[in-house]
Amino acid sequence: MKLLNTYEDREEAEAAALKITGENRLASERDSTVVIYNLFGQPTWGNFYALGMFNLAELKQIVEARKAGVNYNQRRHQEILATLRYVESSFEIKIPAHWQ
Repeated sequence: MKLLNTYEDREEAEAAALKITGENRLASERDSTVVIYNLFGQPTWGNFYALGMFNLAELKQIVEARKAGVNYNQRRHQEILATLRYVESSFEIKIPAHWQ
């Protein structure tokens, strides 16, 4: 398991934990008077999508538009892929070929 996201609100963190698949856990830590909730889980694209991270919902729309032969924002597509390349190396997961 790896740290997937950090939350400042307990309810939001608990709701996020319910969205992802696989083994996960929440760990809280206190820094002065602030409590932070760390969500640990399996670093998968499905989990990141469920958490609303890395513009994956927008990427899905772009990929669907491209597949349908409709115009799409190629510059935005490349910006999202640049972020995903960083995620790919950080979490040791591969970007699916059909996203590129």
